[in-house]
Amino acid sequence: MKKFSKKHLKTAFWFVVGISFGLFLFSSFAFIIFQKKYAHSVYPKIIVDGINLGGKSEEEVIDLFAKKNAQSQDARFVFFYNDYISTASAKEIDYGFDEKLIASQAISVGRSSNLLSNISLIIQSYSSGIILPPAYRYDEPKILTILSPIIQEINYAPVDAVFTFQNGKVTAFKHSENGQVIDFSGLNSMLKSKFAKVTSAKKPEVLNIEIPVKTLKPKITTEEVNNLGIKDLLASGTSLFRGSIPGRIYNINLASERLNGILVKPGETFSFNNALGDVSAFTGYKQAYIIQNGRTVLGDGGGVCQVSTTLFRALLDAGLPITERNAHAYRVSYYEQDSPPGLDATVYSPTIDLKFKNDTGNYILIQTSIDQKRQQLWFYLYGTSDGRKSVVEKPIISSQTPPPEALYQDDPTLPKDTIKQVDFAAWGARVSFSREVTRDGEVIISDKFVSNFRPWQAVYLRGTME
Repeated sequence: MKKFSKKHLKTAFWFVVGISFGLFLFSSFAFIIFQKKYAHSVYPKIIVDGINLGGKSEEEVIDLFAKKNAQSQDARFVFFYNDYISTASAKEIDYGFDEKLIASQAISVGRSSNLLSNISLIIQSYSSGIILPPAYRYDEPKILTILSPIIQEINYAPVDAVFTFQNGKVTAFKHSENGQVIDFSGLNSMLKSKFAKVTSAKKPEVLNIEIPVKTLKPKITTEEVNNLGIKDLLASGTSLFRGSIPGRIYNINLASERLNGILVKPGETFSFNNALGDVSAFTGYKQAYIIQNGRTVLGDGGGVCQVSTTLFRALLDAGLPITERNAHAYRVSYYEQDSPPGLDATVYSPTIDLKFKNDTGNYILIQTSIDQKRQQLWFYLYGTSDGRKSVVEKPIISSQTPPPEALYQDDPTLPKDTIKQVDFAAWGARVSFSREVTRDGEVIISDKFVSNFRPWQAVYLRGTME
């Protein structure tokens, strides 16, 4: 019985070995034939973007996805940032399927250096299929070329703060500013997220892409270079003085320069006249036309009111308490070049002044700037923001009165028979506007400004010099 069992076991063993060897030879032979059949083509049921690429050559796969790209080449990308726009078609930036990479990936399945891995993948693809994610591409250098005009507008370097304090005045000041740069990583993510939509669309898509930006921080911030609480831009005000005579332009530059860098202490009431000092030929001012005793005449410091008007506008924007403000006798054309009437403030030392109180609890720095080309004056107020917000209503114009007939004045400095217009007709009017300043939802200032402008006649100088 023992001999019988050992004999059968031995026979069964060699039978199994024979069968296994046969199956191995058969499988190997079948595998070799299978490999030869697909030597230059994709193995069966390798699927990309829903397409079975089995049996296709690498060139056929490339051609297939190149044709699919051709169907979406008219898709348009609209890149925008604020008011800046650039457009490009999918064809212009080579946007779509990466046909060469897809073909390479598809044909490489089951063709690695690991035999067992290859057999496993081939069996898997033949039985249930293998789905590969589609590969996409676009040409980044071409996108950079198309976006170059916008890049110049978007990208700017951060500005480090400068603060030099001497003899009670800030002699050098530059507010720190953040820079910014296009976030290309974010832009690439946006472009990649649109691949499937563009390549699967039945008609050309129009895709709006807002260009993302990154903030660049300065190395030195304003609050790091001073201990006076000057770290925020509280407000700004501006005015144009186009058409001013040279003497007036000179005085505007001089007066604004003398106010530049002034510090207003916490709780202090600022006086424009006191800060500016004497306005006369002795302090460097030239003659320009001023309003005096109801007439337009040459006088020292003509144009200083352009400076006080610009500061007044900054004070309105800052929401600071304005304790004294006086309107001009009549509507001055300079102040309405970029503003409705009523947003002006006249000064005439020592009786007519512009004053405000610094109730912020920190120092306020006054900065001025002039764009000579645009003939534009700016006032900037820096300090520590306490969160107040100022809302200025649009001025209301009422009780308008037409100007009287033109006035001619003899001028011995002009040649005889020369006529020179020095003032222009202006309608009289009552102009009023209100301002409301809030902080944390509470109204802290509510005031109203009224200007009673007299009707004003055109004024001409008539030469009398022989």
